[in-house]
Amino acid sequence: MTIASIRVATCAAALALSLSTAQAQEKPADKASAMSILTDLTMEVSPRMAGSPAEAKAREWATARLKALGFSNVTVEPFTVTSYVRGYESAVLTAPYAHKFAVTALGYSGTTPDGGISGDLVYFETLDALKAAPAGSLTGKIAFVDHAMRPNQDGSGYGPYGNVRRQGPAIASQKGAIGIVIRSIGTDQHRNPHTGATNWPTGTPPIPAGALANPDADMVALIAKTGKPMKLSLTLTGKTTPDLPSGNVIADLPGRDPSLPKILVACHLDSWDIGMGVIDDGAGCSIVTAAALKAQAGGKTLRTIRVLWAGSEEIGVFGGAAYGKAHASDPHALAMESDFGADRVYNVKFNRLAKPVADKVKAVLNPMGIVPNADKADGGADVGAISDAQKLAVIDLSQDGTRYFDLHHTPDDTLDKVDPAQLQQNVDAWAAVLKVVANEPGQLIGE
Repeated sequence: MTIASIRVATCAAALALSLSTAQAQEKPADKASAMSILTDLTMEVSPRMAGSPAEAKAREWATARLKALGFSNVTVEPFTVTSYVRGYESAVLTAPYAHKFAVTALGYSGTTPDGGISGDLVYFETLDALKAAPAGSLTGKIAFVDHAMRPNQDGSGYGPYGNVRRQGPAIASQKGAIGIVIRSIGTDQHRNPHTGATNWPTGTPPIPAGALANPDADMVALIAKTGKPMKLSLTLTGKTTPDLPSGNVIADLPGRDPSLPKILVACHLDSWDIGMGVIDDGAGCSIVTAAALKAQAGGKTLRTIRVLWAGSEEIGVFGGAAYGKAHASDPHALAMESDFGADRVYNVKFNRLAKPVADKVKAVLNPMGIVPNADKADGGADVGAISDAQKLAVIDLSQDGTRYFDLHHTPDDTLDKVDPAQLQQNVDAWAAVLKVVANEPGQLIGE
């Protein structure tokens, strides 16, 4: 053996010993960190489309992980859903110029024949312009709907501009269109289309509906300005499929006084299928779980903290509705949800929270630079049914959403996009709030 090979062997042995020692010294609590939960979920079960075998595997994973972390009453509560099973996807502009676009089907899109459909492509600058089109004017044609969504810290553009996706396909169908493509509901300029569900009112026939990546949508808008007629060939063979299995995973950290109404913290376990489901919403599940554990780090809180990892949120908030129905008579006091990525919390909102408790929450968040917002908290989709039914107190810890819609519902929703320091800041903020509300013996629900 040469001196060089001896050195290599020695270094390898030292490295192996170092790794072995580090693994041996790993504490069980390390698995309770948000980054560990998120990394393991992403690595072992991603993506997690509602109703898919992967979502079922994720429920099994969540059950095992929550039990290992010391949660009690870990339960899967099953239900069935109608979901979307993706197929082949293609969009090709054939006139006046040839361009192959990056496209993805919207959830619940209609299905094209295997050979696709072709038709004149009609450009609409806004959803309102589509609404104003005369009845029957799109017969035999394919609509394209543009919009002007821009980044906002609070993500407020998603409401109005998101209606292009939620409402646009049905409106186009009602005006005779054989298909529709939209500018992706997102704020990035990457060639990644954004998926998401669309809605078909009763009596409106579903038509093939897809989203183009924003650079490709720019090209459509540029060509439209020339006034030259456009033609598109569109193939979307995915199918809406009924009676697929889904479910919620719930788990408790019992409090010292089980008679007191519990604190509910939620996220959603499912994700869209074209990314890894990290910022939407693996991050939320890791945040609420790690924070609940941290809140009890010094001993049990007075009230029970329940974690809800909801299923099938993306395709219609079915998990939140199922939880609200199953636990209608189960006393809760307060609900919170994390479903807006992994970037830092910057303000806090309240709704129906007793003022003395709200003041305590403000006081613990103030040193973190998290300031109160006068707007009312809405709680989030997966706690909406139970909080509305029981008129619960609600707290929103608002995250910086400036880059959220660059990644939302895209192939770019991946683990590398998470800043561990910002993720931990979320956990610290959530844990501080939970220590207040879960140890409050008095009334939490106020005006």
